[in-house]
Amino acid sequence: MTPASDDLAPEPTGNSAPLASRSGPPPTNPHARTRTWGAFTVVEAAGEIDLATAGFLAEHLDAATAGPEPDVLVDLRGVGFFDCSGLRVLCRADSRARSRGGRLRVVSDAPSIRRLLRGAGLLHRFPPLPGIPGQRQ
Repeated sequence: MTPASDDLAPEPTGNSAPLASRSGPPPTNPHARTRTWGAFTVVEAAGEIDLATAGFLAEHLDAATAGPEPDVLVDLRGVGFFDCSGLRVLCRADSRARSRGGRLRVVSDAPSIRRLLRGAGLLHRFPPLPGIPGQRQ
């Protein structure tokens, strides 16, 4: 698949109930958790986000972008490693948020995340915020 087609990939299917019928965010897992901070839905990623673990992050981003006009912050400050599998998940969630009249932004102060975004040509799409707006640093 191309990056553009990944953005438009169908939503995951499986044995679980559709995202729209679930109440609240998915359960916390070793690589992602969801919380609310003011008007934002914050998805905090942790550990290594790669091919084996990107699905854990995707589960939370799918739920966070399921409603109308989602305002999602993806907090990558707890991530030690992030590769193109994580970028694919971010792009898909960003496209989904935009299609619903919302937005998705990345929070990171790590030079490695900035380099990855720049190298992938995504720095303009995801200019990292240094912290959660309105939260003391």
